[in-house]
Amino acid sequence: MNTWKMTIGIECHVQLATKSKLFSPANNDARDKSPNSVVHPIDYGLPGMLPLLNKEAITLAVKAAKALNAGVAEVSRFDRKHYFYPDLPMGYQITQMYHPTIKSGYVDVPQLDGTVKRVRIHHAHLESDAGKQTHYSDHTLVDLNRAGTPLIEIVSEPDIHSAAEARAFATELYRLMTYSGVTHGDLYHGNMRFDVNISVAPADSETLGKRAEVKNLNSFRSVEKAAEYEFKRQTELLQKGEPIVQETRGWDDAKQRTFSQRSKEDAQDYRYMPDADIPPVILTSEEIARIQETVGLLPADYRKAFENLALDSSVVGTLLANKSHAQIVYDINSSSPTHASRVANWFSSVFKSPDEDAVDASKELLPSIEDLIELARMTEAAELSSTSAKEVFLALVAGETNSRRIAEQRDLLQVSDHSSVTAIVEEVLNDKASQKSIADIQAGNEKAIGYLVGQVMKRSSGKANPGMAQQMIKEKLGL
Repeated sequence: MNTWKMTIGIECHVQLATKSKLFSPANNDARDKSPNSVVHPIDYGLPGMLPLLNKEAITLAVKAAKALNAGVAEVSRFDRKHYFYPDLPMGYQITQMYHPTIKSGYVDVPQLDGTVKRVRIHHAHLESDAGKQTHYSDHTLVDLNRAGTPLIEIVSEPDIHSAAEARAFATELYRLMTYSGVTHGDLYHGNMRFDVNISVAPADSETLGKRAEVKNLNSFRSVEKAAEYEFKRQTELLQKGEPIVQETRGWDDAKQRTFSQRSKEDAQDYRYMPDADIPPVILTSEEIARIQETVGLLPADYRKAFENLALDSSVVGTLLANKSHAQIVYDINSSSPTHASRVANWFSSVFKSPDEDAVDASKELLPSIEDLIELARMTEAAELSSTSAKEVFLALVAGETNSRRIAEQRDLLQVSDHSSVTAIVEEVLNDKASQKSIADIQAGNEKAIGYLVGQVMKRSSGKANPGMAQQMIKEKLGL
């Protein structure tokens, strides 16, 4: 019986896929840029600089609301959140404390056991990011490239009660935000960062324990491992009768442990106040509907479409890790479910890591639907063995084209000509070395037929259709 219960709420910062920053015309893509090279005077907080709201950020927030099953406020406002760090030259962050654009919603999260966990979303608000500090032994460097980056911060309710559930929620949230086009989803460069709030209390308690917040996690594995570590750390303290300190903690991925950073501020410490420089955002219901109509298929839509394929849940999970792969299978499924199932399993066998940092699909060479259907047809017609089919598939995802030509050039096509296979089967059956296996088969040990099929494959240099060869052997032996 579990003595302690873990409760988790997650705040996720999602970098919006806009070309420019939230309130300035500076480039929003700071990847591979030298420090402090994509910064505008507005981002520096220079006197006299007035922010100008990026309209596209509002559009993406409205799309995010649909993905989160959330309402959209027809009137939302911006506030100033005051704190003083070297990477925040304004002395305050522009955010939405009191009137956020995205209202309450929920995310239905598939679990490993096949069930679905509903995690409520309290709200999601727009805000501008701060810069980045890099700490050395005796000094700190500040890079403001990230300052002013447009974010939405998605705040969940404390509905999560295990590390595995936390990982599954983070994974599904990533899919929702990338599928809806809200973010590019580059986890390595921090396009999505998770703050995990964890508290522990007695299992029968109705009151939540004091929480610790683990900041800036940027992989699904680290979300899970940080939750596991914190549960163990807090449980051990409680068992000793020691108090839990409400604080912000970091995650050391190399040591797989959290560490204390600072005491956790309360809301009043930030001295929130309305930002007088930014007018309210006013949206009509017609505008909201028009924007949300442009959101394409979401993960739940693909899952429903794949139900007729009888795929293992792990295969579906791998497919959904890359929207381009899911879309290919979806398109093939609309005309040929049998072929779609084969293609889905090929993708799953090659791209085996559905729950880690996703690859930038825009840089991936995707096979054409025509080539994949042709490969599935050849496999179904027994022109290719399963091993050879996978070899052709690997060639397709590497950028080659024309499945049949690839198979021919690599000499992978199986011999299914009846007369050719018959001749090889007869040679094997007349071979002196085969007589013991033939006697074993006739004595009732049908497993011995594997030796004979193997000899057929050997004499044909692996090109004979093994199914046809086995059937012929049975016929010849009167089985």
